[in-house]
Amino acid sequence: MSSSLLAVVNEVRTNKGQPSVEALASSLRWREDLGFESLDLAELTVRIEEKFGVDVFADGIVTTVGEVVRKIEKAGRT
Repeated sequence: MSSSLLAVVNEVRTNKGQPSVEALASSLRWREDLGFESLDLAELTVRIEEKFGVDVFADGIVTTVGEVVRKIEKAGRT
């Protein structure tokens, strides 16, 4: 799992007053496991697009970390 993606996730979590996570698993769900709400997902999308040049939500909703990782990898941006 990309340490760059972990850094982006922790930036968003820190901005909402949540503690950082040590690691990301592909099966983690954005809302249920990481506590992201709609605005958090919007911030995450912007930060991922800035960092990796990929709009992970362009093809629809993604619900897990693994889905985002696959889109970043598919774009060759890891």
